[in-house]
Amino acid sequence: MSRPLNLTRFPILVKRLASLPEDLRIYAFGDIHGRCDLLDRCLSKVDRDLSERPTRHQLLVFLGDYIDRGSQSRETVSRLVETAAKYECVFLKGNHEHIAMRSLTDLSVMPNWLRLGGLETLQSYGVTPVISPDRRDAVAIQIAFQNALPSSHFRFFGGLKNQFVCHDMFFVHAGIRPAIDLSAQREEDLLWIRDEFLRSNRDFGKIVVHGHTPTVCVDVQPNRINIDTGAYSSGRLTCLVLEHDQISIIDTDTP
Repeated sequence: MSRPLNLTRFPILVKRLASLPEDLRIYAFGDIHGRCDLLDRCLSKVDRDLSERPTRHQLLVFLGDYIDRGSQSRETVSRLVETAAKYECVFLKGNHEHIAMRSLTDLSVMPNWLRLGGLETLQSYGVTPVISPDRRDAVAIQIAFQNALPSSHFRFFGGLKNQFVCHDMFFVHAGIRPAIDLSAQREEDLLWIRDEFLRSNRDFGKIVVHGHTPTVCVDVQPNRINIDTGAYSSGRLTCLVLEHDQISIIDTDTP
C-alpha cells in the first residue's frame, strides 16, 4: 500500500495536482542506477497497490538513470522493456543514458562515462572495461559494447524522451533552467542541471517532478518534487504516486 504525504503546507501544489484526471494514477520512479533488485521490489508493490486500489488508467513514468554504478544495468534495462509490455510507460533520458549512448560513437566522452559508473555497466553487458583506456582500448570497448547491446536495448535507449508533460505536472530527469519557458529548455539542462534549479523558488508554470540529485527522503517543494533517494548507495528506490489532488509514496523501505 502507498504511504500518503501531508501536503497542507503546499496549497499551490495541491491545486495543480487537482488538474490530473480523476481516473488517472501516475507512478513515477526515481533513479535506479543498475539496482534491478530494488526495481523488482518496487514494481511488485505497484502491482499490489493496483490490485488493492484498482484504477481505470495507470501510467508508469521513469525519470532516467537506469544504468551505471550498480551491477545490474543490463538486467534493469531488460526489466524495463518487459514492464513496457505490461503497463503504459514513459521512459525519460537521464544524463547517464545520454553519455553512455554518446560513447558508442564518440570516443572522447568514454573516459568521463567510465568515471561516472560506466565500468559497472560494461561489466553487466559482459564487456571487460579498462579504467584508463588509450585510444586502442577505447575503440575495442566501443565495438564490444555495440555488439553486446541487444536490439531491444538499442530501441529502448533510442526511444528515451527528454521530458513528459501531463496537465500541470512536468516530468524530467534533472530539472529546468529557471526563467526560461518550459518549451524552450535545452537538453543539457534537462539532463544535468542542479544548483540553479534546486535553489529557485520561482513558479515554473508547472510542478516539476525530477531526480538526479540524491536526497535522504522525497523532497517536496511548492514548485518541484525530487524523488531520487539514492537507490544505488541507500538501497531505497522511491516511486511517487500521483492521483487527482493526492500524493503518496511507494518505496523499497516500506512493507
